[in-house]
Amino acid sequence: MNRDSNLYTIVYASVMVILVALGLALTSQSLRSYQKKNEDIDKMMQILRSVRVQTTAADAEATFKSLIKESYLVDENGKQVEGDAFSTDYVKAFASKEALPVFVASIDGETKYIMAMSGAGLWGPLWGYMSVNEDKSTVYGADFSHQGETPGLGAEITQSFFSKEFYDKKLFNEAGEFKSIAIVKPGKTAEGQDYVDGISGGTITSQGVNQMILTSMGGYIKFLTSQKQ
Repeated sequence: MNRDSNLYTIVYASVMVILVALGLALTSQSLRSYQKKNEDIDKMMQILRSVRVQTTAADAEATFKSLIKESYLVDENGKQVEGDAFSTDYVKAFASKEALPVFVASIDGETKYIMAMSGAGLWGPLWGYMSVNEDKSTVYGADFSHQGETPGLGAEITQSFFSKEFYDKKLFNEAGEFKSIAIVKPGKTAEGQDYVDGISGGTITSQGVNQMILTSMGGYIKFLTSQKQ
């Protein structure tokens, strides 16, 4: 084949593209197990932060196994169903109203129930975990994550100063009615329910967190009220 011809150039470029694509595909496949492991470790760290436990990537798995005593899925009636809570696609589960994950932790001899959350912020998805005490109403801890909120503004939901605001807040009022926890502008209040201050300059993200807590915890109402009943 004439190396100066257009045909040669096209064939050569096509072969190189195919070889590079194959190389990238093989590399991605070979690294997939490591990527999955890192994703699992990150999820464990998020779940542990929701019960006020800070860990490193190196000891996250061991700490998770020692503190998380049980995990399961619950349906819309609050009943346990078959399935793997850890590997459940939370976004799909909330969107299609499928069974939701519950993790049971033992912290200083006390039982904490951890539930997942999924929502939307200004620039992308939000997610997180919220834990409650044995009364299934009083918040013990929370952790929030995001995909692309604005640094210094909406992205501040990941900071401990924000999650600590939720400590000891109530999901239900004294009459036993589910009220969620409102996110309000600093200086404002929410009548008839517990509330926390939103992120200054991150109004839309704060609204997204507010809606995420309302809808996500709302999906667990039957589970949360089962003990009371």
